[in-house]
Order: sequence, then structure tokens, then C-alpha cells
Amino acid sequence: MKEFVITEAKAETAVLVGLITPQQDERRTTEYLDELEFLATTAGAVTVRRFTQRVAGPSQVTYVGKGKLEEIRAYIEGEEDDGREVGMVIFDDELSAKQLRNIEQALRVKILDRTSLILDIFAMRAQTANAKTQVELAQYRYMLPRLQRLWTHLERQGGGSGGGGGKGSVGLRGPGETQLEMDRRIILGRMSLLKQRLADIDRQKSTQRMGRGRMIRVALVGYTNVGKSTLMNLLAKSEVFAENKLFATLDTTVRKVIIDNLPFLLSDTVGFIRKLPTDLIESFKSTLDEVREADLLVHVVDISHPDFEEQIHVVDTTLADLGCADKPRMMLFNKIDAYTFTPKDDDDLTPATRENLSLADLERTWMARMPADCLFISARRRQNIDQLKRTLYDRVRQLHVQKYPYNDFLYQRYDDAD
Repeated sequence: MKEFVITEAKAETAVLVGLITPQQDERRTTEYLDELEFLATTAGAVTVRRFTQRVAGPSQVTYVGKGKLEEIRAYIEGEEDDGREVGMVIFDDELSAKQLRNIEQALRVKILDRTSLILDIFAMRAQTANAKTQVELAQYRYMLPRLQRLWTHLERQGGGSGGGGGKGSVGLRGPGETQLEMDRRIILGRMSLLKQRLADIDRQKSTQRMGRGRMIRVALVGYTNVGKSTLMNLLAKSEVFAENKLFATLDTTVRKVIIDNLPFLLSDTVGFIRKLPTDLIESFKSTLDEVREADLLVHVVDISHPDFEEQIHVVDTTLADLGCADKPRMMLFNKIDAYTFTPKDDDDLTPATRENLSLADLERTWMARMPADCLFISARRRQNIDQLKRTLYDRVRQLHVQKYPYNDFLYQRYDDAD
């Protein structure tokens, strides 16, 4: 009788690479690499080492300098000599086809950039036909200008033309270029088919939105992993997938919510992120249409994140790109239960920094700064949720009266009947 031994699959190991530039100081580079490591963890990789280099800007040839590339290669070879294989090297910016080809030739391991890593996570998270179609289209858009590196074993042929033997263009086209042209045609054809599918999905979703009745639409927006799905589950009493990983939600989920005697529609949208690839924004147009058509945006922020202010800026910029900057908005600071700060010593005369501000200080600052409603809650601990519901009720009722002035939208209260 045969014995079957089950071995645990090892997670791929990854090395992260980032740059310190005049536009991106060391603190910000560290935060970006922290997020890149979180992305790698979400994708199933384990980070074993980080490399940074202080330069004026990325090299057009190898992203980092030749010396740093040699240092990375020496580390990879040393790990292999010790029996610890490095599975991939991940760069914190999008790489060009030329950079990818040169880096692969130098390091001889799998090379990923921030965009390809995000696309890989999206492909892993996609569950519905809509999300899978959008991710596939984004992957083809990313792949198309980088086809050349997939066919480096089929180089152009040298030599002259068949008749004259000169250096003209005839006779210089080798099988590599032929294969590239074939692949380009196949990918362009596939992209055309996917765009048609997404257009059909757009029409279906538009029909669904038209059939939702005369109710105000509220959309949860924000950076990825700030707790939007958890808040959705709390308000709508639904079972939307929520997890402490990036991009847990790809498909927009719409639920009918009733606060007191007021019904409205609440949608949970895909989270935004720094350096979000433009291909993803374009491909996920049908998903982001829920944001465009919303009457009220609830911007959810993770106040426990050390760089939450930049995350707010990223979301504001993305909303402006979508043409939603002028929509009515609420600011919702979530995860107050996880907020920590370091109080200053009495004899410390240096100016207070973000790390020295208490939650009460931040509440006073942001509530004075924001023109619209600004609330501080914990969706996980259900702190200040009653205040959130009262504010939502007032805002949605005000919008409904403006949009549907002759619609009797309120449900009857049972205590009114008495």
C-alpha cells in the first residue's frame, strides 16, 4: 500500500526595492515599502529583504544604479548558496519594458513592479464574471507594451536582403518580430472582445440602477483596507466579505438600508491606493459608476494609519479624476479603537508632530477643518454608530426632499400608528 506524504507548500520569498528621491524622502519611501510589503503578503509572498537607494531619479535603463543592482544580485546569489531561494524582486514603481528586460538579465529571477503585483491581487480576488473581465482587460493593457521581453529568445536576424546583400530593411525581420506581431493582434482582438463584454455589463448595470426606484444612493469610498466592508455589514446587516487584507472587495455591493423610517441604497466600492494604475481605473469603469451616480459619498478613513492624511489626498485626487469632486460628502474616521499616540514630555520644547497628537486633538482639528459632517467611529467596536446613523438620516432625508420633492418616501413608524 502506497504512503502519501503531504508537504506544506512554501510561500514565495520576495525582495523589495524602492528609491529615495528629492520628491520622495526616506520616511515616505519607508511607508511606501511598508504598503508594498502588505501587497506582497496579500498576494501570498513573504518579504525577506528591502533595498533602497538615494538618487536624483529612477534610471531609465535599470531603475536603480548598476552598483545597487550588483548588490541585489550578490544578495540573491548568497541566499541561493545557503539554500534559501529568492522567488522574486518587486519594485515600488511601474517599470518600462526596457527596464524589465535589463533587470531580468542582471538578476535572473522573477521581476514584478507595483502595477503587476496589484493586478495579480485583483486577479486573485476577482469572483464574478464582471470583475474577472475587468481584471483581464487591465492585464492585457499592461502586457501590450511589454510584449518584447516575452520573446527575447527570438531576436531579429542580421545580414542583408536575399538579393542585394546590403543593410536594407528587407530580410531583417526575424521570427521574433513575426511572433510579436501575432501576439499583438491576438491581444488586441481579445481586448476588443472584453471591451464589448464590459459595454454589455454597463448596459445591464444601468438598467439595474434605473430599476432601483426613487431612493437616494450613498457610496462608501476610501483607501483600501480602511473598513468600508465592515461598516457596510454593520449598517446593512449583510454579509459582505471583509478581511484585513488589501482589495478584499472588488465588485460593488449594493444593499437597501433603513434607518428609522428612511430607506436608501448603500454601496461598497473597490478601495483606492497610491500609484493606482490608470489601466485599472479605466477597466473598472463600470464598478466606479456607482461612485459617479451616488448622491452622497461617505469617505471612510483609517485614522490609526500613520499616513492617513496622504491616503485622504489619494482618495480626493482619484475622486477628482472620476469627476466626483463636487458631490456632497461626509468624512468618517474609522478605527478610533486602534489609534495610538506618543505624548510629549513636559520639558520637550520641540514642535508637536502628528505622532504626538491625541485623538481629541485630531477631532478638534478635523471637525474645524471640514465644511461637511466629520465623525469619529469604530465599526468593529460599534463606537459612535448611533451618532453616525442620526447624521446619515438627516443628510439622506435632506437630499431626498431636494431630489424627489413630491415622493412620499418615509416608511410608517409603528409607534406613530398608536
